[in-house]
Amino acid sequence: MLGRFTVRPADDGSNGFGVWDGAVNGWRASGLGSELEATRMASDLEVQYDTHGPRPADAVRRVDPAQAVQRAEWAAGELDVWIRHNGEWLGRFCDEDGQVTWIPGADLRPL
Repeated sequence: MLGRFTVRPADDGSNGFGVWDGAVNGWRASGLGSELEATRMASDLEVQYDTHGPRPADAVRRVDPAQAVQRAEWAAGELDVWIRHNGEWLGRFCDEDGQVTWIPGADLRPL
């Protein structure tokens, strides 16, 4: 399940953020200073884990160094890793503001 890890405001009374693991119904990380930091951590966890546990090695393809790409909407950003989810390859796309989203491979073009 892509989306297993979600960013939520911290529940400890602070102004920070945390990463919630929907598969185990618990916090995976807390006390993160910014939503952007928490989003990046959630994205890193999506690379490492799928619904059932650790993601198989053949379902992850790292792009090193990260490659400049355009989304179908033609927004520029960087691609740094691929994961296979439900038979489809998804690229982790980081835009100029640091926001991370998962984009189907067919919607990405190299610059």
